[in-house]
Amino acid sequence: MSKINWRDKLSWSEENLEELRLAGYAYLRQGKYDIAASFFEALTVLDPDSAYDAQTLGALYVQMNEPLKALKYFDKALKLETDHAPTLLNLTKALLMLGKKEEALRLAKILSKESNPKIANTAKALILAWE
Repeated sequence: MSKINWRDKLSWSEENLEELRLAGYAYLRQGKYDIAASFFEALTVLDPDSAYDAQTLGALYVQMNEPLKALKYFDKALKLETDHAPTLLNLTKALLMLGKKEEALRLAKILSKESNPKIANTAKALILAWE
């Protein structure tokens, strides 16, 4: 049984996907995470090779206190882009939410050496808060 390519079925262009992303992101910025998640859930179906959409959906689930759902999308994002620091940072947060402190802190220590100061500083803050 083959998977349906919904993007082709709907004749959606990259421009259509980008409009959907922008709408979802607008809801995310307003703190309307449940609405934003609906947009990014659709995007993960329409554009299954987008690590950004999977990572964003996972981050939304972290914000909505649903770490198990988040893990599913972080796993997908990391399969598409194995060394993506924002995904790894959000994965760290989800692991902490699930009580997997040791694993999360191991990952946070790696991320604390990241060249992106925002990632490194957030990882250092998580280490300080949880050690």
